[in-house]
Amino acid sequence: MPAPRKCPLELRERAVRMYRAAEPKPLIRRMAEGLCVHHEALHGWIRYAEVDADARDGLLTT
Repeated sequence: MPAPRKCPLELRERAVRMYRAAEPKPLIRRMAEGLCVHHEALHGWIRYAEVDADARDGLLTT
């Protein structure tokens, strides 16, 4: 059985939407502090969302 997720899926999706909609792009570290999540977690969520949307190469899609 996989480990439970620490952050709800809704928070992840909302954070990625907020980042993508922002112009100019905010600093991930500062945005993560505002959302009370670790900056590396937010960076990973954004990176995988970009891969899933075919906006970035190099990783497998989810």
